[in-house]
Amino acid sequence: MNAGNLQKKLTYKQKVVSRVEKFNRKHKKLSFVGVTYAISAIICYNVLFYFYRNTKRFTCLACILLFFVTSSSFAYPTMSVGISFATQVNTTDIDGMTSEGSIEAVDTAVSESDVELAAIENVDSSIIEEAYESENPDVAEAEHLDPEKQVSLDDILGARRESDYEEGETEDTPSEASDTPEFRSDDWKLILVNKQHPIPDDYDFHLGTISGTMRCDERIITPLLDMMKAARKDGVTLIICSPYRDMDRQTMLFNNKVQKYMAGGMSYMDAFNLASQAVTVPGSSEHQIGLAIDIISDGYSSLDEGFGKTAAGKWLKANSYKYGFILRYPEGKEDITSIEFEPWHFRYVGVDAATFISENDICLEEFWSIYVK
Repeated sequence: MNAGNLQKKLTYKQKVVSRVEKFNRKHKKLSFVGVTYAISAIICYNVLFYFYRNTKRFTCLACILLFFVTSSSFAYPTMSVGISFATQVNTTDIDGMTSEGSIEAVDTAVSESDVELAAIENVDSSIIEEAYESENPDVAEAEHLDPEKQVSLDDILGARRESDYEEGETEDTPSEASDTPEFRSDDWKLILVNKQHPIPDDYDFHLGTISGTMRCDERIITPLLDMMKAARKDGVTLIICSPYRDMDRQTMLFNNKVQKYMAGGMSYMDAFNLASQAVTVPGSSEHQIGLAIDIISDGYSSLDEGFGKTAAGKWLKANSYKYGFILRYPEGKEDITSIEFEPWHFRYVGVDAATFISENDICLEEFWSIYVK
């Protein structure tokens, strides 16, 4: 037998090393090039050979991942409002679906400015028109027109001793230590609640009674009364409506809208999308934490843009910051807040923050993104 046939076959690594040794002997100054080539070639060879030896394993893994991705993509319907929610629906039939469930959680949402109403066919056009006319749940349900859902300063003080709420006894006063006070995200007054930031599960509610069954965060009652007293001294009568609204109430308002649209011929998903344009999705309303107050006056009881032109609307815009309140959804900031101009909706943030927001002509979302730590 030929001795050459008995010679052990060289491996790829040995062949590369042999070539590099020959190259380095001829080009000693370029030896680093040969070494780099050897290392790169051997590494690439080992990686490719590893995949080659495990072709079946990786093919199976790729098939499993592909199946998972495709099944997940079509298992749940995509919602045009980008909201992830948990709900329970009792279905009577596919064309006339009815819902008896309620929204249990809101994970995340997108701005209303990015929302487009789903294409809906064979639906009463008056239903869609109503949605555009009703951006606020209070407007939709006309709560503000019910005298029992309104309270004036005299109503509040009539049931209490006025001395219990002496002017100036607010929790915080403007800071004078620096031009820009430090604003912290863990300050209860500054909590940001909107579609992108639902109410935290562990939120600690501090509810107090304004008058009768009307409640709000007890920590804002004194500054609220101070503001109403100051307005009265200037000849302006402020009337409170729709302060705190609990989760059950908010859910009921939202589900009522959904069922109303479904009764007009919409599917559940289309009805949900359209309802979210008219009523704030449960869990993302400032009214639910008791820090938001809707305000009207004795001469103007409509929650619309016209309130901003009244004496009460002008007084609030010019003076509310002195008592820790801000116009929550100002005109010209709709693209940021995702809510239409609401001159009746005021939110308590504390005197420092309210003064800073007012002086810089910004909204709460802008304030949070820049100044809150």
